[in-house]
Amino acid sequence: MSGAKRGGGLLVAGTTSDAGKSVVTAGICRWLARTGVKVAPFKAQNMSLNSFVTREGAEIGRAQAMQAQAARVEPTALMNPVLLKPGSDQSSQVVLLGRPVGEMSARGFFGTAGGAAPGAAPQGGRREQLLGVVTDCLEQLRGTYDAVICEGAGSPAEINLRRTDIVNMGIARAARFPVVVVGDIDRGGVFASFFGTTALLSPEDQSLIAGYLVNKFRGDVSLLEPGMEMLRGLTGRGTYGVLPFRHGLGIDEEDGLRVSLRGAVRESVVAPPVGEDVLRVAVCAVPLMSNFTDVDALAAEPGVVVRFVDRAEELADADLVVVPGTRGTVKALAWLRERGLADALARRAAAGRPVLGICGGFQVLGEHIEDEVESRAGAVDGLGLLPVRVRFEREKTLARPTGTALGEPVEGYEIHHGVAEVLGGEPFLDGCRVGSVWGTHWHGSLESDGFRRAFLREVAAAAGRRFVPAPDTSFGVLREEQLDLLGDLIEEHADTGALLRLIEDGAPAGLPFLPPGAP
Repeated sequence: MSGAKRGGGLLVAGTTSDAGKSVVTAGICRWLARTGVKVAPFKAQNMSLNSFVTREGAEIGRAQAMQAQAARVEPTALMNPVLLKPGSDQSSQVVLLGRPVGEMSARGFFGTAGGAAPGAAPQGGRREQLLGVVTDCLEQLRGTYDAVICEGAGSPAEINLRRTDIVNMGIARAARFPVVVVGDIDRGGVFASFFGTTALLSPEDQSLIAGYLVNKFRGDVSLLEPGMEMLRGLTGRGTYGVLPFRHGLGIDEEDGLRVSLRGAVRESVVAPPVGEDVLRVAVCAVPLMSNFTDVDALAAEPGVVVRFVDRAEELADADLVVVPGTRGTVKALAWLRERGLADALARRAAAGRPVLGICGGFQVLGEHIEDEVESRAGAVDGLGLLPVRVRFEREKTLARPTGTALGEPVEGYEIHHGVAEVLGGEPFLDGCRVGSVWGTHWHGSLESDGFRRAFLREVAAAAGRRFVPAPDTSFGVLREEQLDLLGDLIEEHADTGALLRLIEDGAPAGLPFLPPGAP
């Protein structure tokens, strides 16, 4: 299978959001990489608050960074040229080629009447004008890699958005890539979803829909086969595989509260705690929470239980409280106060019980915030648990720092507009520590195994728990195991020969048109 043509490719679309496009794309990348194909992932436009910083200092979606790891290549901005980071229901920050270019309203971005949000980038950056940028990035990848596996967004049948589409059929048409549509059968209605998705597309778009991939199937596949045959008869298109339901595959989710480790590394850990006690970690589910994958490495430890909370009483039995990153620091601060969580955090700090703030969570723990950029709220008092003053700057900090903390090497990445002035406490990464309260801008620091174990020992001591970190837990190894599981799913349950032919040769000629088609 190592003979795929240089520059071939495939678009993985879905009947809905969360159909499994991200993990299927990663699985195909890992399968191809294992067969010797030089492969890269690509998502033209992503909407997510979970992002990552590449080595060249570009911000991309974490899902694409995960897919690059599955492909065994270094992630770059070319793999996710447009990233939208919601700041409200009405507007998002637009990150173009790894750098923020301004705020834009949904109406402005999707090309309808209306304008940008206050202080936003001009409307000349609207979505239809980005097609040239994303196709150029895709062509650069095609010139370097044997195959590029593209991930769509939502559904290609969102006919209200087709005119300005750059991530589904727009990019497939531009690249002449075949499309495989993934459907989540666990939700029900998968055959209707496959048929309806295809029938709502124009004849030109339908000519690229090569077939379907059933995801999250439970039970005997033979019971599904009559339906797949009828679907072939109705559409002229076959099914490229039936992927069984597997716990533990939802790594690096784009959105939502479903932490990847609730359905990933956490479930792969079956070893009992090494010490006599477990550690309970409560993560404050702040508004516009970003990079909640920071706690994945904690949940990967045997004996560490991670949960998300939104009520003050849920902090009572926690040994460690994490205030995570957020795209709305001032909004998160108000939310913590409204729900009584701010007072609960203050009581914890006074009692010497551990609290960790990461990025926006670090900022809210400080004394003072000056924000004329993100919320435009001006001067706001923080929780006062750390001697830190924060001023928001228009220039975003994007970095991949390295350092030492608790006697162990640490790597991380930074994504923030707020610049912290640390006025006291003990140095802790780029932030500080006062008693049992820690704060840092570094995302991903807990993935450094030695540092994570040292940090958990400190937490256990402060919490009075007889918890002992496992001496051999490697987050990197666990992540590789997860990616191999995705590759196994494709290799064992998909028609890999047919998929490879699609990647090499494109969509089959003469695929029938299903009426009514797009208006």
